[in-house]
Amino acid sequence: MPTAAAALHSSLCFFSQKQTSQPSISQQPNIHLSAKSKSLLHKHPLYTPANTNISFEIKEKILCLEIMGVDSGKALSQNPSLHTASLDSIQSIIFFLQSKGIHQKDLPRIFGMCPKVLTSNIRTDLKPVFNFLSQDLKVPDNNYRKVINKCPRLLVSSVRDQLTPCLFYLQRLGFKDLEALAYQDSVLLVSNVENTLIPKLKYLVSIGFSRDEAVGMVLRCPALFTFSVENNFKPKFDYFAEEMKGKLKELKEFPQYFTFSLDKRIKPRHMEVVQSGVEVPLPLMLKSNDEEFGELIRLGPGDRAG
Repeated sequence: MPTAAAALHSSLCFFSQKQTSQPSISQQPNIHLSAKSKSLLHKHPLYTPANTNISFEIKEKILCLEIMGVDSGKALSQNPSLHTASLDSIQSIIFFLQSKGIHQKDLPRIFGMCPKVLTSNIRTDLKPVFNFLSQDLKVPDNNYRKVINKCPRLLVSSVRDQLTPCLFYLQRLGFKDLEALAYQDSVLLVSNVENTLIPKLKYLVSIGFSRDEAVGMVLRCPALFTFSVENNFKPKFDYFAEEMKGKLKELKEFPQYFTFSLDKRIKPRHMEVVQSGVEVPLPLMLKSNDEEFGELIRLGPGDRAG
């Protein structure tokens, strides 16, 4: 059976960069990493002699994941395919991502959020995603890292079944700014049109907005497409309608209302406004920082803000 040192040597190959500026294995940074890695491997519960049912190959993968800063237990649990994936295939994926501008320091977060990336097929899964970024979103090569770090889930999304249909639907609604979709609202692209996006619009229509008004609201505040109808929209609208006695026009003009916490922001601010007797427009009530809001309240019932 190979030794732990052999596993360490094999695993450290993952971190050798294809850039001359990176330190070699014999240099000090990797010497420190080696000591740390051995300790991680030896202390890991799956490495102990009692776990005789765990193959050495699995233990070797645990070491590789731990070196990268990835929770190996979570990764193996969320992506069972890792159990049978070869170290060479994982290494190839790492090198491919680095060739696209992804930095080694980005990998823990990317693999931690999306362990399935580690067993992706480069040709059929990953390359199409980068082609989509380049051809459909017009992202230049040197900006791939920025987009992927913003939304790692892009790497585990099907271009044909998810990314392209979402982009088409969003553009039909009026999302014309490709740069904004790439760098700010990329999470919308990994949504499901039928099960995620359309129901949000239908809910806004169900509470009294026209479809055009609902579309205008999500265009002004794309985050609306990321909120749960049951856990966000409904309780916040119920409070707005029943307790605040608000009008739809206010939400139409300020859809960002739904982005604020009901318990930590909306309710306490509204209660203070009611107690003070001061009339404060909805945007000012929620957007003001604590100092500004306190000043509004101190104006007293004889003054009107905004």
